[in-house]
Order: sequence, then C-alpha cells, then structure tokens
Amino acid sequence: MEAEQKLQQLLSQIEPLDKAAMARMQQRLDSMAKPLNSLGKLEQLLVRTAGICRWEKPDFAKRCVVVMCADNGIIEEGVTQTGSQVTTIMTDSIAEGKATVAVMARQMNCDVFAVDIGVREAPASPKVLDRNIRRGTGSFLKGPAMTRGQAVQGLLTGMELIRQRREEGYHLVATGEMGIGNTTTSSALASVLLGRDPAEMTGRGAGLSKEGIARKIEVIRQGIALHRPSVQDAVGLLSCLGGLDIPGMAGLFLGGAVYRVPVIADGFISSVAALTACAVAPAAREYIIGSHISGEPAGRAVMEALGVPYFLDCNMCLGEGTGAVASLGLYDLIERIFNTMSSFDDLDIEAYQPL
Repeated sequence: MEAEQKLQQLLSQIEPLDKAAMARMQQRLDSMAKPLNSLGKLEQLLVRTAGICRWEKPDFAKRCVVVMCADNGIIEEGVTQTGSQVTTIMTDSIAEGKATVAVMARQMNCDVFAVDIGVREAPASPKVLDRNIRRGTGSFLKGPAMTRGQAVQGLLTGMELIRQRREEGYHLVATGEMGIGNTTTSSALASVLLGRDPAEMTGRGAGLSKEGIARKIEVIRQGIALHRPSVQDAVGLLSCLGGLDIPGMAGLFLGGAVYRVPVIADGFISSVAALTACAVAPAAREYIIGSHISGEPAGRAVMEALGVPYFLDCNMCLGEGTGAVASLGLYDLIERIFNTMSSFDDLDIEAYQPL
C-alpha cells in the first residue's frame, strides 16, 4: 500500500505541456524560409518536445534506449517457439552490444541500457542493470502473473530509471523490451484495454504455426475469462496478465511525464505499455512520442488508440527498441534544420502568412 501511495504521489506531479514554450517554438518554425508547416510531423515533433522540455532550442544529442528484459510464465502453456533461456542470452547480447538494437544504437549515437527487471535466469554480463523484481512471472492461467505489489514496483522502477537518466543529462529516451512470451502478455493486455477479441490482437510473435496461433488466442481468452480484469484498474490488469517488462516500460512513460523527458514508444509491446501508462495516468499521454507502426496485427490499432505522433511504417516487428532507435535520425535532421536554416528575415524574403 505504501508503494501505491508513493506512485500516486509521483503521478500527482504531472503537469500539462508548456503551451508558451510550444507557441515560441511554432513561431520560430514559422519564421524559417519555407512554406508554413511544410515539414509536417517533424515540426510537430519539435513543438511537442518544446512543451515537454520547456526548451527554446532542441537538444537531442544525448539519448539512450532502455530495454526492459523479463521472462513470462505463460510460456508454460505452449504459446512460444523457444524457451526462457533465450531471454537471458539476448539480455546479455543487448548489454554487450551484439544484438540488433545495440548495433543500430551505435549507428545512431545512442547509449543502451539493458535492464533485468524479471529475467528468470540471471544474466552474466556486468553491463546489465540489475533491477530484478522476481525471477520470471507465473502463468496467468494458473493465477495472477505477479502480485499487485510487484506490478507497482515495476512501474516505480521504470520511473526511477527515467529520473536517473535525466540526472545524467539524457534528453531523449527510447523504450525497448526482451522477453520470450511477451507478445502473448501484450496481446492479452491489448484485448482488455481496447475491448477487442484476442483473435484481432494476436499475431505469430517470433514465429508460430497456424495451430500455435490458435493455441495462443485460446490461452489469452482463458486468461481474461479467469481474471475478468478491468481497464479501470490498470495496476490490477498488469498484475493479472502482464509480464514485468510491461510495467517497467509503462513506468518509463510515466517517469517521462513526471520528470519532463520525451520518451519514445517502440513497437507493439512498447505501445501496449504506453497505453497501459495512460490508463494509470491519462495526463502522461502528452509526453509520449511514437516511432513506427509495428508489423504485429494489432500494431496499428494500438497506436491509433494511443493517439500519439509516429513516423515510420517499415513492417518491423523485432522489438528490442529497434523501431524507436531507427526513428532517431529524424530527430537529428530536425535539430540540424532548426539550428542552421535561414529565416525569411535573413534572406530578405516576405514571410508566408496563414490564410
């Protein structure tokens, strides 16, 4: 109960975006020697981040991706192609710079933090951040995946990671995850959050046969019927059906709202975590930025429900934060444009006027 009180106390600190900073940023963009709003979503991105960070000038140079790693007990029900040992292997691989997201992050000058928030077998790499809450969740067909207290701890862990990153000078945080079975947990959560049938929300994950998908859908239906979770109690929903990577990422989004740091959603699982964060604290929505539409069947539906700007549609469904990291080049572009582009006054050209 004390942890929930702490959570609510932190969430009460969320304020609306700084409208004055957003107006100043829009005015600056309108003064540039180009047609009004001609850079579309890139301009919207600068205005949104100005409202989040209260800055006059964008600074995306120091950024990172935080990858929440956790095992899911639901794999006991035959919903995956591989076992939990893969989670440990990949957590180490991310931390050691060998996984896809780490390779992409190097190219994008982005630091990587692999976080063990619920891996069953402890990773070996000393570079993994140990925030383990429990060694894997339980099967949600046999009971709640985790306790309510553990779900709250996951949220607080993500929020604290954002606070620490902000103190270290990071101005932009991308989210990612790693955990065998987490497309099942996220599909279950999405079904409840959107009020949709699991068949609409469930895909092949890392690769299932037609029979495997049918099994996965049935497991989700059974889990929802067993727990009858309510959207009105997002923490309870997480404890019943989630994996620890999801409250961890939801905490990153909530922390972004509390500490005024732009946090980028990745694909399907990360977006479900963002949607869950909004169910916990609706005011957090303004602080979330999308990156891409996932190739998972429910990726578009979740992103549309989230209602935040996104930029790429590459049919990616790898996870790890790869889509979020892929979008970072756009931040570099718009920052460079802002800092170097001539204004109408510089060129002695009459400015465009809104008509």
